[in-house]
Amino acid sequence: MVDELSPDAAECSSASAPRYSLWQLIAYIWRLGMLGFGGPVALVGYMHRDLVEQRQWISEADYKEGLTLAQLMPGPLAAQLAIYLGYVHYGVLGATLVGVAFVVPSFLMVVALGQAYAAYGGLPWMQSVFYGVGACVIGIITLSAYKLTAKTIGKDPLLWMIYLLSAGYTIATADESLVLFLGAGFVTWGARRWRSSRNMTTAGALLVWPLRLSAAWLGWQAPLGEAVVGEGAGASPIRTALNWETLGQLALFFTKAGAFVFGSGLAIVPFLHSGVVSEYHWMTDQQFLDAVAVAMITPGPVVITVAFIGYHVAGLAGASVAALATFLPCYLLTILPAPYFKKHGKRPGIIAFVDGVTAAAIGAIAGAVVVLGQRTLPAASGGLDVGKMLICGATIGLLWRFKKFPEPIAVIAGALVGLLIASGG
Repeated sequence: MVDELSPDAAECSSASAPRYSLWQLIAYIWRLGMLGFGGPVALVGYMHRDLVEQRQWISEADYKEGLTLAQLMPGPLAAQLAIYLGYVHYGVLGATLVGVAFVVPSFLMVVALGQAYAAYGGLPWMQSVFYGVGACVIGIITLSAYKLTAKTIGKDPLLWMIYLLSAGYTIATADESLVLFLGAGFVTWGARRWRSSRNMTTAGALLVWPLRLSAAWLGWQAPLGEAVVGEGAGASPIRTALNWETLGQLALFFTKAGAFVFGSGLAIVPFLHSGVVSEYHWMTDQQFLDAVAVAMITPGPVVITVAFIGYHVAGLAGASVAALATFLPCYLLTILPAPYFKKHGKRPGIIAFVDGVTAAAIGAIAGAVVVLGQRTLPAASGGLDVGKMLICGATIGLLWRFKKFPEPIAVIAGALVGLLIASGG
């Protein structure tokens, strides 16, 4: 019976017995994955409202511990919180089934949209739809980057320096650096430790670790740069039945995306852009924006855009590999540290490291907004596209004025405006 705790579940359960069955929780999470719009912040809020406040299946303490762990670990925030809540009373089995239930509905929707995009993406009406959607997405990401910056960076001068350095690096190179992210975490940890202990020896010793991590990362990155798929930014998607080399590249790239990207769901956007567009040339800038837009108009985690990208590159097999490679690290990075998190998760050193990494991640998001805007908003003939600028500005104004306005509705409105502009032209 699923209501009986296994030995594995008993180790991680709260003191009180669960007031729900595993299948009740799976049904709730499946419905959330199918109908939960609004991105990671909204999904996390829904889980607190429904599971803690209304149904009282999860205690406030367990919820807060899960949320903190999800913020500490790289990967999609809402998915990790759902996995942890499945782990609370039902161990690894609960975490596994809940994670699958959360991701599968949006995966199926994104794959269906990927099929439609592959079939009709070259038609004028589809191009008109994504003309408006792309500009709308730029507006959404711009406002999200602003909100994340205001909420997270605060008044800490060191975090502002990290944020600006990361944003500047992203703008200058159209890329992001994992070395910079990890270095930011270690520097923040060292600075706060030195600030409290005034131990210059300790602070100086910390500088060795970013250099070691840089060397290791560059050694891993080098072979990836040698294999580039396609013949430029406009290369056609790969459509071989089972191209094992391509699937291997997808698996490795998206494993890195799932294992090393901190922050909200949008934090993965600059990382994906640097690899998908700049390094491997699997997509053009416009196609990449279309992929982000598809994730925004579907429920569930924003990170599910990886399935759309994978389908574009290698069909259903590519979508499956991309999704599995992205979500498997976040699953493992949730269930493996869970038993130890209550004991060690609130240590100041861990909190400082995450603060530094998060500041760098948000800076990369802000820089990616600039890069994507520079490449998307200009007209094909040169100069800014007035229609796109109006859609982008209207999106920012609408979401700024009405704080709870659903983003998917804004994206759909952008698509309709794109159709009107095209038909009027």
